[in-house]
Amino acid sequence: MELLLLTFFTAFGVVLFSTPSLIRVAILKRLFDEPTEDRKLHKRVTPTIGGIIIFAGTFFSFVLWFPSDALLNIDVGNSSYLKNALALEVTKSALNDFKYILATVLVLFFVGVKDDIIGTSPIKRLAAHVIVALIIVLMADIRVKSMHGIFFINEIPYWSSIFISLFAIIVTINAFNFIDGIDGLAAGIGCIAAFIFGVWFFMADDIVMSLLSFSLAGSLFAFLFFNFSPASIFMGDSGSTTIGLMLAVLALKAIETPNAETSDTIISEIQRPIFVMAILSYPLIDTLRIFVYRSIKGVSPFEADRNHIHHALLNAGMNHRSAAFTLYGANLLIIGLAVAFRNLSPTISFIAVFFIAGGLAQLPFVFIKFFKKKPTKHNQKNGSHGNGHSKVSDEVKKKLFHENN
Repeated sequence: MELLLLTFFTAFGVVLFSTPSLIRVAILKRLFDEPTEDRKLHKRVTPTIGGIIIFAGTFFSFVLWFPSDALLNIDVGNSSYLKNALALEVTKSALNDFKYILATVLVLFFVGVKDDIIGTSPIKRLAAHVIVALIIVLMADIRVKSMHGIFFINEIPYWSSIFISLFAIIVTINAFNFIDGIDGLAAGIGCIAAFIFGVWFFMADDIVMSLLSFSLAGSLFAFLFFNFSPASIFMGDSGSTTIGLMLAVLALKAIETPNAETSDTIISEIQRPIFVMAILSYPLIDTLRIFVYRSIKGVSPFEADRNHIHHALLNAGMNHRSAAFTLYGANLLIIGLAVAFRNLSPTISFIAVFFIAGGLAQLPFVFIKFFKKKPTKHNQKNGSHGNGHSKVSDEVKKKLFHENN
């Protein structure tokens, strides 16, 4: 436990004390986003390279406290052959995970940095997502191998496992990119997910995955000090996609946790696939909904718009902070339900959690349709676009730039 706390607070400290310098550099080098489009919700120029410091804090802490001595400490003289063999297998698996996770995160990190600075086409971004997913699934062999009784399916064929795992990784990466639409949302949801995964792996005696989880949680918790409304820095694609990848890997590892069934803690009772989907419920539900919506409208699933759930909360009258906290609470509620339903059959539990999450996701849109007053023509003529702010003039942008400088 001491090692996990050291990991968390090291990552927290790196991000907390380094982010102000990164903000100043980004402003000086003009690496910021300007509120020049109606769909954008911020009102001042804001740096978009926060993913750099999240990446640095997470992996500095993870590598610094990586338990190499514990993994390699095998007492040959006083241990049985079987015990040594099991210890060696654990060490091999941990080092294998470390190697491939770091390699794939580096790929997405640099693709994201390029996109944050000069832009990258959606096809190239998707190609990078597919490549890292293939490395994780085929080379690292981190994949879903069983449905654990959902719809009465247990072990699944190898090729089905490959395609399901690839799909899960790519969707999760894009899901966190999609929800990074209001201040503090993606960082907060990611922090909650990483912390819960860290506790899960701690209970399952998987120290390496627990360390990765707590290092990510520490970085994101510190980043929230600068990313809450009004945000002074955004995480950008370099942050959202790498967070999505790390959480996708943690989710797959949690589903296939080898010690979960024999643990003397509550994790032996929890239905792992349902619990993992509950942890990622908001990004997954929002992504599913937006894909269906855009497909019906006949537009690209990757085309940016203002039809996400967090946009609906803003349109219903909430500000950034209240919308973010509402979605934190909804996500925690779904996680709690997944734990509460652990004694139900996997199929019933999955259906119940899915429909409750889907119903909660529709509530903001129902409220807007039936209760929210539409803006008058007078307000529209005076610059109200229904999105929380009007376009920012060149003079205002210059003033904001000098204030940040």
